[in-house]
Amino acid sequence: MKTRRILFAGYAPVHFLCFRPVYERLRSDPAVDLWLSGGFRTRDETGTESYEIERFYEPFGVDEDRVISFDRARQEAWDVTICGHTSQGLVPPRPGKTVQIFHGVSFKNFAVRDKVLRYDVLCIPGNYHANRFREQNLFRNDGPQCLLTGFPKVDRLIHDEFDRSGLIRSEGLDPAKPTVLYAPTGGKHNSLETMGKDIVRAITADGRWNLLVKPHDHPKRKIDWTQRLAPFSSGATRVVCGLDVVDYLKAADLLLSDASSVAFEYTLLDRPIIFIDVPKLFKNVVKRGAPLDLETHGRSMGAVARTAEEVVAEIESGLAHPERRGEKRRATAADVFHRPGDATRRVAEAVRWAAGLRPDLPEGVEKLAP
Repeated sequence: MKTRRILFAGYAPVHFLCFRPVYERLRSDPAVDLWLSGGFRTRDETGTESYEIERFYEPFGVDEDRVISFDRARQEAWDVTICGHTSQGLVPPRPGKTVQIFHGVSFKNFAVRDKVLRYDVLCIPGNYHANRFREQNLFRNDGPQCLLTGFPKVDRLIHDEFDRSGLIRSEGLDPAKPTVLYAPTGGKHNSLETMGKDIVRAITADGRWNLLVKPHDHPKRKIDWTQRLAPFSSGATRVVCGLDVVDYLKAADLLLSDASSVAFEYTLLDRPIIFIDVPKLFKNVVKRGAPLDLETHGRSMGAVARTAEEVVAEIESGLAHPERRGEKRRATAADVFHRPGDATRRVAEAVRWAAGLRPDLPEGVEKLAP
């Protein structure tokens, strides 16, 4: 059987993190010739995009001989091109079958737009996402093959052994203290921009909990939060720079966010969630044309706080009564993620199916009708 040439290209670390479990599975397949490309995205004054590949994949321990510039990727032909984003700038001229695996699910729903109709195959994370696509008339007879596969990134939340105490200690913190993870989204008017310093100041001053602040890895506004929050990075507060949020999710006893996809991911751990209210961000989401959905699940699986004082009060309440909203968290997790724990196998085999390496879809993958 002919070896199939498969390309993955992303412009932010989270794109590869969502693909990495599939990469680990496919790279040992002798029928697959797997390459990585993309790089840090920049735009010049005319809006022209370019991608800097140097050091982009360095943190992930990949085979650097399999990393190529996107200029080279454009010149070659591929059997399958895999994307974890919707930027057409990283689809080469001869991509073969294009497969979209997404890089998260949130109620902002930025991926639920006509852009996805460019792809040949959509690997849908769960029923929630599928229903949003149907509402927007994006499942069409002449459109992409829509497959309910699940979301590989969250498999580790189900299975992985994890040394929570080791991670907390590595940050110089006391693992006996409850740990709060603050992980905001990256859009304009996110909570870190609007009231983040007040929140961090209030939690730090309270002193009862460890606080890990995990800024978004590619925010719309480039702000050095390590520098801005340096006055609070003592005692039990740390700004953390590890790229993989899954480790921090597993270490946290409570999640503090605003509109990030990590809130949906955290429901798989069935632990308390607090949402910081971001009305300006919501207005911006709607203005940009995304189908913001605060009704289906929205923020109902967590408490909503509008001030730093409310955040502290809700942390205290959430840690004292972690069972609250548990039924809603579990229902959200079941709707958002299709059969979590085995998504990596299903997506990897769906890629092999798209490449013509197997005649039928793998067990557990559902082909969705319009």
